[in-house]
Amino acid sequence: MQIPPQLTRDAALFLDFDGTLVALAETPEAIEVPSAMVALLGDLHDLLGGALAVVSGRQIDVLDRFLAPLRLPAAGEHGVQRRDAKGHMQEQRAPDLTLVLEAANELARVHEGLLVERKHAAVALHYRMAHQLEEVCRDAMLRVIGNQPQFELLHGKFVFEVKPAGINKGIAIDAFLQEEPFVGRVPVFAGDDTTDETGFAVVQPRGGIAIKVGAGPSQALHRLDSPRAVFEWLVEARDLLAGSGKKQHPSTGQDPDRGQA
Repeated sequence: MQIPPQLTRDAALFLDFDGTLVALAETPEAIEVPSAMVALLGDLHDLLGGALAVVSGRQIDVLDRFLAPLRLPAAGEHGVQRRDAKGHMQEQRAPDLTLVLEAANELARVHEGLLVERKHAAVALHYRMAHQLEEVCRDAMLRVIGNQPQFELLHGKFVFEVKPAGINKGIAIDAFLQEEPFVGRVPVFAGDDTTDETGFAVVQPRGGIAIKVGAGPSQALHRLDSPRAVFEWLVEARDLLAGSGKKQHPSTGQDPDRGQA
């Protein structure tokens, strides 16, 4: 794999959130957004003519909370929710998750270290604090959905998620690419998890750039080592797109000669 090339003004930039823009944490609420990230994303959104979207397993309202005051184009819950560049929200109808939620809560009651996350149209069972329970979690979630074709089990980093079938990040990215201001642009997608592979499968055949963040096998042809490396790549991209000749401090994106505001 290669280091990704720099962005050009005809790029459509799609970014995963957890593990890509922010480092993973023990619980979903424990993540920390780098102090300069919000301003950086706002700058890139403007420089790319609005063609920047966050594509995440998180709900969109949660993304908005972490990235406030930005309200970027976004796909949430792997595409169950999607907000276009005009701010219009599309959302799949939530299936009946009662039995799934009950099974996940019972498992978390019996086993210490499990965390249940109820989303709009999905239930996620996190085992980041109990790695040894991976098979227990998988078996329990597979058992509860049985042969119900409306559900599928998604396996991400230390999480099993029961979600509506036939929805993924690749489909969400493809939908953005049919709309202004994304249409006709070169798609670029950075993500760290197996759930991002469907996005990579959409952008690369279109002549775009797929960027795997962190270790692990991937169909992506480019790689960055960590969220920190993603941040530094985005800072450099911002400065080049803005035509700035000033050297920016890699950890803050600020001119080191000016100091903090």
